[in-house]
Amino acid sequence: MKRYLILLLFTFQGLMAQVQFEAKVSKNTLGVNERLRIDFIMNVDGDNFDQPTFDGFKIVAGPSQQISQSWINGRSSFQKIYSYILQPNQKGTVTIKQAAIEYNGQIYKTAPLKIVVTNAVAQERDPNDRPQGSSSGDEMLNLVAEISKTNPYLNEPITVVYKLYFNYINVTGFKELAKPKYNDFWNQNIDIKQLAVEQGSYQGQRCYYVVLKKTILYPQKSGRLTIEPLSLDIGVQLPTNRRDMFGQMIVSDDNKVVSAGAKTINVRPLPESTKPEGFGGAVGKFNFTVTPSKTTLKSGESLDLFVSASGNGNMKLFTLPKPVVPNALEMYDPVHDEKVTTSLSGMSGKISDKYTIIPQYKGKYAIKPMQFSYFDLSTGSYKTITSQEIMIDVLDGPMPSAANAPAHAATNAIAKTEQFKYIKPKTTLVSIAKEDFYGSNLYYTLLFLPFVILPIIILAKKRKEAIDGDITGNRIKMNNKLAKKYLSEAKKQLNNKEPFYIALEKAMHNFLKAKLHIETSEMSKDNIRELLLSRSANPESVQSFIDLTENCEFARYAPASSASIQQDFDKAVLIISELEKQIV
Repeated sequence: MKRYLILLLFTFQGLMAQVQFEAKVSKNTLGVNERLRIDFIMNVDGDNFDQPTFDGFKIVAGPSQQISQSWINGRSSFQKIYSYILQPNQKGTVTIKQAAIEYNGQIYKTAPLKIVVTNAVAQERDPNDRPQGSSSGDEMLNLVAEISKTNPYLNEPITVVYKLYFNYINVTGFKELAKPKYNDFWNQNIDIKQLAVEQGSYQGQRCYYVVLKKTILYPQKSGRLTIEPLSLDIGVQLPTNRRDMFGQMIVSDDNKVVSAGAKTINVRPLPESTKPEGFGGAVGKFNFTVTPSKTTLKSGESLDLFVSASGNGNMKLFTLPKPVVPNALEMYDPVHDEKVTTSLSGMSGKISDKYTIIPQYKGKYAIKPMQFSYFDLSTGSYKTITSQEIMIDVLDGPMPSAANAPAHAATNAIAKTEQFKYIKPKTTLVSIAKEDFYGSNLYYTLLFLPFVILPIIILAKKRKEAIDGDITGNRIKMNNKLAKKYLSEAKKQLNNKEPFYIALEKAMHNFLKAKLHIETSEMSKDNIRELLLSRSANPESVQSFIDLTENCEFARYAPASSASIQQDFDKAVLIISELEKQIV
């Protein structure tokens, strides 16, 4: 009796055991250049493990499977773990979606996990973090942001040049994981026509380098400003200690994530005590001119007044002074023009404002001298340029009244919105002749249109019902679509072995379903051969199709190079094309 009670107790304990399936990560916050381990842990032997898509991550390794089972003090425990090593593709908050298993007819899923990916962090080189058989680790791969000046004045140009230093490795390509951000800087990238490998040195070691990016910056705010780092995912080929049968060194493909690191710029403000009145923010070295198109004109004629600054400095980041003219001269809003080039040394060129001025009365009028101030970086002081007074002689026209006499040089600028204020902006138009709707072409078109549309709708509906009723034809079309879809998916996954062979196998199965009108349960090797041969398929093509189908399952778990994957894809396309022509 006691024996039966113990057996009943263990049976009841097994029935009451809860299924646990959870996901655990090595860290919830990591840099874009770090790696993440995720484990999917279950306490039962679940089937049909369905991994998440891992959007925002690249699978570096996995899945690896571990199974452990023990019996301690009459209690049994079971654990199965699927593990992955992931590399983030970009910064931000990334969600790892649910994984799923099936146990006793029930589906169990893990909870989604949120991972925060930050800027690249400094990492010490791990001597064990190298491909098996690689060299001793003397290879160099460093991304450096070289800054021309770390304590500039406000609006003083500085340059940032990103260089990739490397040695004893081959760089096969790179992509940006995180772009640098220049908050509170005016910035412009300098085009690099072609990447060139040059010899140099880094920290006293001779190496090669490539200039990847050049940027000119103008700080727009004083104080400590931060340049967020540039991070790259770089494909490399590392030398190993092994050689092939011809004595050539064997290299291993790998990916490395490097970051230039965040940089801090201490921006000095411009001196306040000596700042001239009307200073417009110009920093650099400039010439200033005020030039009229003519100084003698008749009433009703106009002249153009050009206010220009040329030289080197923050040309696009300051405003030119505005001229002051007497009331008797109408001055319109300026037309701004820029002829500025930007290089690593900064902006240079010329900016100008063109004012159109129209005199209203006869007489002589003075345009006061204008002052233009700028901060000279070479001397660390302000400089002021003063233009000459300009006299405008209006030869004829009405004489100004006492109220309009130019006793005071007040401005008389006319805004663009007021130039045509005396022209009536709206009008009311009345049609001379009206056409009745009844009896018009539109009337007859709308009258007979329903009689034309109704038969078309009825025919289209009948055709759709016929198509929907053709179950076999629809299934064949669906299988054809699935075959093309999975073949296209396989082409996208040429660089990912396991997803490639899964998609390729599904493409070939759906091709058979469409052409032979069979189901998955009927797909035995002998049945496929018999059906294909009965449909006039070439025996060699049939054998090639069966061999490739069997190879898909084997290749998912066997080592494969990118060249063999490409060959399998090309072979699948060729075989499917041949069978498409042969099957009757």
